Amino acid sequence: MIPPDASAAFVATMEDVLEVYQRPQDPQRPLVCLDETSKQLIIETRAPIPAKPGRKARHDYEYERNGVANLFMVFAPLEGWRHVKVTDRHTAIDYAHTLRDLSDVHFSDAVKIVLVQDNLNTHKPASLYEAFPAPAARRLVERFGRVSRRDCTSGFSQISA
Repeated sequence: MIPPDASAAFVATMEDVLEVYQRPQDPQRPLVCLDETSKQLIIETRAPIPAKPGRKARHDYEYERNGVANLFMVFAPLEGWRHVKVTDRHTAIDYAHTLRDLSDVHFSDAVKIVLVQDNLNTHKPASLYEAFPAPAARRLVERFGRVSRRDCTSGFSQISA
């Protein structure tokens, strides 16, 4: 039964994602989950008061904003591996470089990488073509079997690697 607030397309795609999570470990086709977030960077405006015997260190609640950093969080649950890549921005080019690192550095021996991610506007094959020459972009597109989550209307094909 489809929950009242979910569409049939959502349920069908979510079942695809859940099926991927049920697959056995395959080092030639590792399951890799990718998500990102931004975090505010802060500077303390007052020096903390150090700890003393019987007293914890104290930190003031006041701070100064010091920009924002983007975190790409990558997790291969069946491999017991995780990685965080910090970038200044969250652009299509940053995303493309993260995928290239996954392909060429972290999982270079894999035949195909099964990538589970949301459908953010930068999570499209076009991001790879924006960042790299066409032959390099195509090579990367072919390295990933993408399964998207959330509403799962992705730009990558719904190939199950």
